[in-house]
Amino acid sequence: MVLAIAKELQIRKNELLDCARSDKNDAEFWEVETIYFGGGTPSVLTSEEIEFLIAEVYQHYSVVENPEITLEANPDDLTSERIVELSKSSINRLSIGIQSFFEADLAMMNRAHNSVEAQKCLELATQYFDNISIDLIYGIPGMSNEQWQQNIETALRFGVPHISSYALTVEPKTALNTLIQKGKIDAPKDEVAEAHFQILVETLKKNGFIHYELSNFGKENYFSKNNSAYWLGKKYIGIGPSAHSYDGISRSWNVANNALYLKAIQQNQLPNEKEILSTADRYNEYIMTGLRTIWGVALDRIEKEFGQPYLDYLIKQSEKFVKDELLAIENNILKPTSKGKFLTDGIASDLFYINSEV
Repeated sequence: MVLAIAKELQIRKNELLDCARSDKNDAEFWEVETIYFGGGTPSVLTSEEIEFLIAEVYQHYSVVENPEITLEANPDDLTSERIVELSKSSINRLSIGIQSFFEADLAMMNRAHNSVEAQKCLELATQYFDNISIDLIYGIPGMSNEQWQQNIETALRFGVPHISSYALTVEPKTALNTLIQKGKIDAPKDEVAEAHFQILVETLKKNGFIHYELSNFGKENYFSKNNSAYWLGKKYIGIGPSAHSYDGISRSWNVANNALYLKAIQQNQLPNEKEILSTADRYNEYIMTGLRTIWGVALDRIEKEFGQPYLDYLIKQSEKFVKDELLAIENNILKPTSKGKFLTDGIASDLFYINSEV
């Protein structure tokens, strides 16, 4: 798999350069700004394999001077030896899937680590890495506001500069879904999730975090450059099974099946499908991502990129939310208010343009 990923990097090495040549306003794009090892469990890679893949990126692509290089990992993967080993590698940012500091929550979510491992992992990681992000889950059935507050306070004690936090979602065919179906635990409640969200926002703000994206909070200069690129509509290449890519006008995704992926790469073929985005698709994506961030939706950009009819449509659709103080327009930027933040995704769907013809 590692060799196949390296070969895909080589096969696709001209994609960024071709994009830059086709867009004279985007000439700097072909420089790689971030490298992200995510999806699945990339921490199972050895340091040698990680360095090999990073070297392949440098060999075939132009890379900025100090790229953000992130590795996703779970606490049970990050032993003291592993953390020291990674600190000597090119990895300069860790994204750690803590989820909760309570044993009952971790057991319910079928996590492999326990609370002691989570805290020990952070104690060690913060000694060797400055740039660390952790994941926390809120809206867990049975979790009180006080317990959620304690979860946040525990995270803050370690001094991590970035926290990603998401409401618990129940996926089909999971152990959690089975427990809910059997009535052994309650289903997540929206009112509980909203209460936890407000506690999260207020607590992190008091502690110097900037709420720069609906689910992401960072100290100044510690925003995720990789994820910010998605939200700002930058182009990217995803390498490996199931990976998605975006070039500004189309999206492509690799086959999820490992065997089919390996077979195609061995035959010098890209095992992916592509979708050309319509104007309405690109407008809807900008609405969805823009409203989730502190950068909001620029009305000037709507007019410039999509035309006056789209701008008129957006203004009309957003009127009721502005009236209800869920959205606000300041300096020609449309953003959710504090009151509207938790409802952002639902609001965005009401602003989508469904008909492909305006």
